[in-house]
Amino acid sequence: MMSVNIFQKIIDREIPANIVYEDEKCLAFHDVRPQAPTHILIIPKKVIRTHADLVAEDAPVLGHIHLVAVKLAKQLGLTSGYRLVINCDADGGQTVPHLHMHLLGGRSLGWPPG
Repeated sequence: MMSVNIFQKIIDREIPANIVYEDEKCLAFHDVRPQAPTHILIIPKKVIRTHADLVAEDAPVLGHIHLVAVKLAKQLGLTSGYRLVINCDADGGQTVPHLHMHLLGGRSLGWPPG
């Protein structure tokens, strides 16, 4: 059995977060260590450990979090562009074992990212 991670504790309201969006499939909140003026994390409520663990039946929730990102980017005024990032496992920079998408914007984002 997988231990409960910090994102599940946010979903369960065991720890606070600055939530900007929630529906039956996902939750979005401000990152506590923002890497850009706007830095939102969008997480599925279904626990999926990492991007590499996705299966065909996860396609609807993955598509949904992308659509939520579009909605939030518009609401947050990211009219000049934004970046979406999904880190996968340790070498990919993933630090919480729960699939999550970063929505970053509010400044020019350089390339390569890291």
